Amino acid sequence: MERNRKKEGLLEKTAQLLEVPGQAVGLPKVELVGRGELRMENHRGILAYGREEILVSGGKLLIRVRGSELELKAMNAGELLITGTILAIEVE
Repeated sequence: MERNRKKEGLLEKTAQLLEVPGQAVGLPKVELVGRGELRMENHRGILAYGREEILVSGGKLLIRVRGSELELKAMNAGELLITGTILAIEVE
């Protein structure tokens, strides 16, 4: 497990140095459209789901979406769409 973390850290640093987008090394891409729509690519699944909070795995990152009347409108292996009133996006 520790070896994988070192490898991911190296990939991120290399991507930054070479100015390669994070998605190229497997990091999630998050796009917020106003306060009502969030699109994410390269997710690893939903970890927790509620009307006020949705927790999404982004591999080694956790993305917490907070708001009201949140709803997972669409999801496939690589992308997802969350709608509702989005008040905050936190990355852990």
